[in-house]
Amino acid sequence: MQLLDIAEVAERTGLAPSALRFYEKRGLVEPAGRNGLRRTYHPDVLQRLELVACARGAGFTIAEIARFLVATPTDAALRERMARKAAELDESIDRLTRMRDSLRHAATCEHVPLVECPDFKQAIS
Repeated sequence: MQLLDIAEVAERTGLAPSALRFYEKRGLVEPAGRNGLRRTYHPDVLQRLELVACARGAGFTIAEIARFLVATPTDAALRERMARKAAELDESIDRLTRMRDSLRHAATCEHVPLVECPDFKQAIS
């Protein structure tokens, strides 16, 4: 298995090396070792970083993600937080879907002004 150095991981993920070092300090990723002075990582770190990015995008804090990464099925508090977050995401998805649909309509609508179009208003409500 070929290890990736920190520059390769940074390039593939779009993260700065300093962000990777920060994630390491917080327990989100673990280097495989060093090649000279440079950290190296197993290729599966890319999937871990995708998960971290997804969780960050969903509004989880670094501390919550670190906890999630080591959670067991008996962690009731974390499971409750995950269920709450899933409900919040459902609400966001519904809101964003309505906005997407209204923008698609507005892109072809002839109503003046566009935001007063009954179809546009219905899509966002």
